[in-house]
This record gives sequence, C-alpha cells and structure tokens, in this order.
Amino acid sequence: MSRWEPGARERLVVAAVDLFTEQGYDATTVAQIADRAGVTKSTFFRHFPDKRELLAAGQEALSRLLTEGIAEAPATATPLEAVANGLERAATVMGPMNRELAPRLKAAIAASTELQERDALKTVGLTAAMAEALTARGIADPVAALAAELGALAFKRGFVTWSESDRPTDPFAPHALAALAELRAASASLG
Repeated sequence: MSRWEPGARERLVVAAVDLFTEQGYDATTVAQIADRAGVTKSTFFRHFPDKRELLAAGQEALSRLLTEGIAEAPATATPLEAVANGLERAATVMGPMNRELAPRLKAAIAASTELQERDALKTVGLTAAMAEALTARGIADPVAALAAELGALAFKRGFVTWSESDRPTDPFAPHALAALAELRAASASLG
C-alpha cells in the first residue's frame, strides 16, 4: 500500500484500536500500528505525535463543529438550546466507523490508565470549547461553564446509547439531544 494513499489517518486509528484491543495499549508499538495500517512510521508521526493521541483523532474537528453550531444558534436561544445546536452540528462527523469502533475503544480505554487520562483531557477540551463559544454569545461564565459541562456529558451519554443501539442506521444526533434533554430535566430536579 502506498504511503500516500488517502485515508491513512483513519486506517491508523482503526489499526490502533484493533491492536489495543488484541494485545493491550502498553504492548502496542507505533511500528505495529503503522504496519497494520499499511503506512510507514514517519506517516504515523505526520498524523499523530504519539500513540496516545490516536484517541483524540477528530477532536479539533469536533470542537470546531460544536463551537460553530453554538455560534450559529438563534440569538434567542437559551444556553442549552445553543449547546443542542452545537451537538447537532458535531453529530455530522459521527458515522459508521465511530459506531463500529466504539465498543473496542471503550474496552481499550477501560484497560489503560494512560488512555483514561487522555479521554478525560479530550472531554475537558470539548467542554472548554463549548464554554468559550457560549461566553462569546454573552453568556455569563458560570452559566456557560455549566451548560458546556452538560453538553459534554450529553455527548458522552448519547455516544454510549448510539453505539449500543440495535439500530445501526440510526444517526447520532437524536441520541445526543435525548441525553441533553434527560440531563436538563435531571438538573431541574436538583432544586
């Protein structure tokens, strides 16, 4: 396979998740990931600084889509309505590959403290991006921070229900929006 063949980034992610599942994160080398993906080690390093960063593949695009969706929400939108708009926009990048990798990725993360830390950092980054987009709309910091936290939690909860659904053609957005509605109702009961 040519090292310039398109899709190298996606192949690297799939190869890494497969290897993490088969032999564990710690036992997997960059060389093995590159070999499984059909690329060179230098191609790996053009896409990722290290194997841990494979978990954050797509984080920049996801953050951008979340913030664009929040920014483009109607001026009358509440903070959570703006977050819902961001979740709908971000859902456009969640496709069959994400859904297919979800169970294996979940298992790999559960088995590695290092991947758990990276997953937590990814969530922090997405939450910060949403909070910044909300404050740019004029939302006060505490409200923006809370709405962003609920948005990140809704994304994660929605991803779990979507990936575990027995209807593989379902889009991701309804799952994320249902999770946000559920969290909104739960937060109202806090008193």
